[in-house]
Formats: sequence, C-alpha cells, structure tokens
Amino acid sequence: MRLFLYFALVKDILARYIPERAVTSAFDLIVHYKVHLKIVNERVTRHGDYRKLPNGGHQITVNASLNTYRFLITLIHEIAHLVAFEKYGRHIKPHGIEWKQTFQQLMLPYINPDIFPSKLLPLIARHFKNPRASSDTDEKLALALKQFDPENDKNYIFELPLGSRFRLYNGKIFQRGNKRIKRYECLELNTGKVYLFNPNAEVELLN
Repeated sequence: MRLFLYFALVKDILARYIPERAVTSAFDLIVHYKVHLKIVNERVTRHGDYRKLPNGGHQITVNASLNTYRFLITLIHEIAHLVAFEKYGRHIKPHGIEWKQTFQQLMLPYINPDIFPSKLLPLIARHFKNPRASSDTDEKLALALKQFDPENDKNYIFELPLGSRFRLYNGKIFQRGNKRIKRYECLELNTGKVYLFNPNAEVELLN
C-alpha cells in the first residue's frame, strides 16, 4: 500500500517537471525499475545522479531547477545508467558504449514534436547519434536548452570575451583565456593558477 501511494505521488510530481506528453512513459520506467526519485535543490556540479542503494533499490536524484526539457533528458540519462548496469554489469564504463546505446534506446520515443519544440528536435536528434556524458558539453544543444530557463545573470564560458573576468558560485574570480582543444584555460586571479573549464560552465560575468 505504501509503495502504491509513493508511485501515485511520483506521477503527480513528474507532471510538474517534465512535458505533459512524457509523463506517462517516464512514470512507467520509474515503476518498472522501482526507482526512488529524489528532486533536490540545485547542485552546481551536476544535473542528476544515479546510485544503487544498500537494500538493492535504485535512487535517482535530479535538480529541481532544470527546465522541463533538460529535466526529462537528465531523468532518462540517469535511468539509462541503471538499465545499463543491470543489463551489462557493474564493470562497464559509466558513459561507455553500453550506456550510450541504452540511453539512445530509452530516449528515442521522446524525440518527437509532441514532447520537444520543433526548434530543439534537430539538435536533440544530432546529440543522440552519439550521446555524451553531459548534454552541457554539446554547445549548440546546451545553448538551445538554456532559452527555456528562467531569466538569470549567468553566461556560459564560451560566450565570454577573451580576457573577461567572471565569478564562480563559490566566489572565486577568474579571467578567461584561450580555448585548448575542448576546454578553456582560465586564470584564478587570487592564486595565479590556471584551470580548465567546460565551455558550458555557467558563470557570472564581471564588468
């Protein structure tokens, strides 16, 4: 009875966080794999995570601050970890070929105009030809998804002018440097140390 009430509550909660046409199928996945879903306040280092509980259950955590489309992608991303580990064993790489194929299969039913806006669909379809460990590393998709976020004062690293200064969530101040292959060299002004930043790290641009 308690489990039934929990799942009934989950369906109502999902309806607040993901597109309406995705609720039933996403809920079915949660029920089928007996997922304990936690929706939490924003964590700056990740959108979501999956872990197997000591009792053998499965817990998936997703940030409450994500827009509906990013929330759905993150939820299916984490369910794909669960399914891949259950199918192939715990020895596989977390974002290896087994996870990629599982993510593609689980996400395919959602890549349609009933769920995603038409301007997002080509970018999502391209991304899922070879899904990455984070959609944030796909610059075009991340920028398109950001358009559905509430207004904020944050910018992506790749949007900042060379030499501009920015502040992180922890208060540290950096200066944007050159791009090195996929990431940007940024100088921490207080220590003089150089760090590499993901292009889609969100920061506060300083005047």
